[in-house]
Amino acid sequence: MVPTWRQRFRQFIGVPGSTHQAGEQVVAALGGLFGVLLVLAATRALVGPGAAVFIVPSLGASAVLVFAVPHSAFAQPWAVLGGNGLSALVGVACQQLIPNPTLAAATAVGLAIGIMHLARCIHPPGGATALAAVIGGTAIHDLGFAYAWSPVAINCLILLAAGLGYNLCFPWR
Repeated sequence: MVPTWRQRFRQFIGVPGSTHQAGEQVVAALGGLFGVLLVLAATRALVGPGAAVFIVPSLGASAVLVFAVPHSAFAQPWAVLGGNGLSALVGVACQQLIPNPTLAAATAVGLAIGIMHLARCIHPPGGATALAAVIGGTAIHDLGFAYAWSPVAINCLILLAAGLGYNLCFPWR
């Protein structure tokens, strides 16, 4: 049977032929909700009510990996912690050393990719973590290299603990 133009187009853009079962989708969605809620609550308890600036937005993407594709190399603890942490350091360095914000942002993402490759901790949200260090504004800039520890590493450790605890409840994960 010759594939239709629709089938060829779907294959070309990468639409999978099958999907996860509904139960797995619900488990992943509830895990993401639980994990991010725990990070938000813990950060608020540690930092106070103005904690929004101390939540790394790329953590949402990390949660997708940890809870939706827990077996992926990108979702493993070293990838999540190392990828985000090293990328944060790279982003801060670029923000501090490169006066042009556009060039600093682009350089931060490119160098973060390179560092993650070298350290064997590729985690796609790390690129956003590096970018946030450059474009995150004064509150992030004022943290300097401490940004890599708090909020990045702390947020990642909480998310990883939540992911480990949650995913252990489901033997197939």
